Amino acid sequence: MRAIVCIKQVPDTTEVKINPETNTLIREGVASIVNPFDTYAIEEALRLKEQHGGTVTVLSMGPAQAKEALKEAVAMGADEAVLLSDRAFAGSDTWATAYTLAQAIRRLGEFDVILCGKQAIDGDTGQVGPGIARQLQIPQLTYICRIQEFDPATKRVRVERLLEEGREVVTCTLPVLLTVVKDINQPRYPTFTGIRRATRMEIPTWGAAELATANADYLGLKGSPTQVVRIFNPPARGGTVTLFTADTPSDGAAQLAERLLADKVI
Repeated sequence: MRAIVCIKQVPDTTEVKINPETNTLIREGVASIVNPFDTYAIEEALRLKEQHGGTVTVLSMGPAQAKEALKEAVAMGADEAVLLSDRAFAGSDTWATAYTLAQAIRRLGEFDVILCGKQAIDGDTGQVGPGIARQLQIPQLTYICRIQEFDPATKRVRVERLLEEGREVVTCTLPVLLTVVKDINQPRYPTFTGIRRATRMEIPTWGAAELATANADYLGLKGSPTQVVRIFNPPARGGTVTLFTADTPSDGAAQLAERLLADKVI
């Protein structure tokens, strides 16, 4: 069994910065973390490996600092990791990102399953995973909360999808791409042995030159059919705050209730 996990290093939610010239996120030098949803994908791949044997390869596209995210995955138990990093990839939208990752997966060779988090917390589009499946012409199953059956021998998988109106059980053939939700598992902590191994591991970096099958016109900002025209902060919300002072909580509650009644809130 061979599993490939696509992960993303995202800016810490309190450290998001935008380049005013390109209207893209500034990632270099910004405190970053592994996209939280992707940690569940890593964990599920490791569990499949424990059940069926095989290998787990983790793949990411980003600046050089994204190697830290890959090393975290290795520390958790992943066998291999590859970073896609090249100026030619800069400014990629979800389509170009999915295209580039798909070209790298083709170079990695045969696989049984690709796992992704359901979305990244910086973009929140949820499009890259399905986009990879479309580029590779394989089935995709999204919002997976449980893998009920996974059999590499018969090329069969049965999963449970978490939907707004309930749960859905779907059977599919392998290879397949799965996007997972946080209900699927509890990610493990890196082990001491894993951390030592990750520290020593030399993670290869692939650029556009290594993706021989890729069309240069489909990479980066040039290959992105969607572009951000303008970024702006929404206007600050108006409003006032009324502070009630009273000697006792009951007196304060009475003042609040009187005001709510006067304003016809209750």
